[in-house]
Amino acid sequence: MAGDEFGFAPDDDRPIPYMARTREYYAAIGYTTPYRWAHHVDAPFQPLSKPLAQSRVTIITTAAPFDPGKGDQGPGAKYNASAKFYSVYDGDTASPHDLRISHIAYDRVHTSAEDSGTWFPLPQLQRLAREGQIGEVARRFFGAPTNRSHRVTIETDAPEILKRCKDDRVDAAVLVPSCPVCHQTVSLVARHLEANGVPTVVMGCAKDIVEHAAVPRFLFSDLPLGNSAGKPHDVPSQAFTLELALRLLETAPSAQTTVQSPLRWSSDASWKRDYNNIAALSAEELARRRREFHAQKEIARALRESAA
Repeated sequence: MAGDEFGFAPDDDRPIPYMARTREYYAAIGYTTPYRWAHHVDAPFQPLSKPLAQSRVTIITTAAPFDPGKGDQGPGAKYNASAKFYSVYDGDTASPHDLRISHIAYDRVHTSAEDSGTWFPLPQLQRLAREGQIGEVARRFFGAPTNRSHRVTIETDAPEILKRCKDDRVDAAVLVPSCPVCHQTVSLVARHLEANGVPTVVMGCAKDIVEHAAVPRFLFSDLPLGNSAGKPHDVPSQAFTLELALRLLETAPSAQTTVQSPLRWSSDASWKRDYNNIAALSAEELARRRREFHAQKEIARALRESAA
């Protein structure tokens, strides 16, 4: 083939189209009303008010605190709606935390969720503070609920996160999502923070969703969902990813600046064919997934109503 002659990459070695895949997947399991992804054509932009080496930086995550009473949340656990949370939470950055992602749709085929360093880069942020590359780690990090409701994210969760950032005198925020809807959630939060004076950078793996929402700064890692902060059991990759994000935070010339990490999951890009790809799923498997999704949806609904 001509592409092989010129050393071109395979056509499917490109960012996964998560919005299209998700839309087609849910239609295939019986949910035919297409979800409307948040879409903007421009974004707010707030430069850092001081050098990064003098700045107080926080993390905003969509990961959930581990609760042993909420079922299996360990590596490789099935989607667990019982572990979801519906209100903003915060945690003391001076203490260790066990945050998990079993409550969201990360890539369960190609990553096991064994290493929280791939979705919660607090150890790396603390290292950078010790080395003087940032001024300090903020007193608290913040958990953003993965809401499919644009209204709840924009009118409730984002203002609450802004308030807590202001209370802690945060100079900048690093936002780290895992699943497709997580990427939308943190994009909307980043827009709100930036519009109200807090510079942000999103670290993520779903390029189409983040750029569709339009954020100020985005570090794109072409890795399976669940690895926005680097590769599992690969501390150098996690260090590199956060450092690259912070460099973007400091040097982006304008809003909607995307930088792509050079990290690759594998020399074989065939993993990109799998996530929610209905062409690879049998009718029986789609029926099983519909039953499972409906059961988890009912669990989530009951939790949401009890939290209201």
